[in-house]
Amino acid sequence: MASFEFRLPDIGEGVAEGEVVAWHVKPGDHVTEDQTMVEVMTDKATVTIGAPRAGKVAELRVQVGEVANVGDVLVIIETGNGHSLTPSGKPEPQKVAMAASAVGDIREALPGTAFITAAAKSSSNVVAAANPLVNVRDAQTMVPGTDYFSDKPLATPATRKLARDLDLDLRRVSPSGPAGRVTKEDVLSARDNRATLKPIGIPPHRSSGNPPPVSGGETRVPLIGMRRKIAERMQTAKNTAAHFTFVEECDLDRLVDVRARLAPQAEAQGVRLNYLPFIVQATIAALRKHPMLNCMLDPETNEIVMRDYFHIGVAAATEQGLVVPVVHHAEKLSLLDLAREIERLGVAAREGKLTAAELTGSTFTITSLGRQAGLFATPIINLPNVGILGVHRIKEKPVVKNGAIVIGNVMLLSLSLDHRIVDGHVGAAFAYELIGLLEDPLAMLIDLS
Repeated sequence: MASFEFRLPDIGEGVAEGEVVAWHVKPGDHVTEDQTMVEVMTDKATVTIGAPRAGKVAELRVQVGEVANVGDVLVIIETGNGHSLTPSGKPEPQKVAMAASAVGDIREALPGTAFITAAAKSSSNVVAAANPLVNVRDAQTMVPGTDYFSDKPLATPATRKLARDLDLDLRRVSPSGPAGRVTKEDVLSARDNRATLKPIGIPPHRSSGNPPPVSGGETRVPLIGMRRKIAERMQTAKNTAAHFTFVEECDLDRLVDVRARLAPQAEAQGVRLNYLPFIVQATIAALRKHPMLNCMLDPETNEIVMRDYFHIGVAAATEQGLVVPVVHHAEKLSLLDLAREIERLGVAAREGKLTAAELTGSTFTITSLGRQAGLFATPIINLPNVGILGVHRIKEKPVVKNGAIVIGNVMLLSLSLDHRIVDGHVGAAFAYELIGLLEDPLAMLIDLS
């Protein structure tokens, strides 16, 4: 039987490599042409690649979590169609061409979200637990003398969500659906019989020897996909940019009043108006006066690139990790349009539907630390930006006004800057310009006119 080496195709956009985040087939499986086969995460998007031809999967050459370069062999398929490898062991030229055109669905979605789960899984089933279409070996394993246990349960996303909402361990729910799939009815039945489910612990040991000693309940989750990309980029930013952080407080009494008066009018137009659009507008006005904070350093040419446009990244926390969707040309948007766009991007981030374009191109970043902001923080710069603004929770605090102590609405701002490009006095001047605009919203409107 002839063998076909399927190589990682050139998927364009300057991508030279990709990380395998999920296999939808395993050795021994028979595949049809274009059948979903593997998910590969690049810096641009998550790519779903289909089988280039029908046959039997003989070998997976790249495992989940490993990075392959364009042209590396991903999988070997036994085709039985008479085609064979060349004497050098490489595919015939026409096979390479076919492989290069075998990219399936390039999903411009939040990279790597397919394999992440909210609850920690053991390293052997992280991908399968989050990808209900994955074909897995040993899918059904009984715990001797106890209840049902499957370390890699099959279920639809809706069924998995139902199990999470009911606080049930899906691995211990006996399936009744086709191909051993857990159904909603199975989950509801397990809820009604919750008392029969054993406590969640370490997955059963499969060896035939003595039972393993009781441990502290460690679970190892591989650092792959989106989580690894976040780690790599954070580390690169810390190793590359010369961070320094400037912290100052801001009296927002006037802004609180302005927002309170405008919020009902915005709501009448279907817009939820929070403080972030005001902060974005004030940031743009301050960046206009201090353009060094809106630039970037091109490491290839060792040039500082000045930008006269403002693509503002707005960091968003999701179950999959921190992402930074970008409001492109934010300077062209009105206050309500900014609010609409920020809300739209936030929803898309939480649902894992951000496109590659919506995740790239920022010139400056704002991270809102929300209700768990603490006193202050030191945000990590989002390269290639040279600055990031950390926005903290507004708190009622005693302040001095006109020689009297009164209660004011105070917010701390944490501004991290790249000292290679931005001098300390420039960063401080930007911060006080921004604070002045936030403390006097009417002045901000004049600056934006």
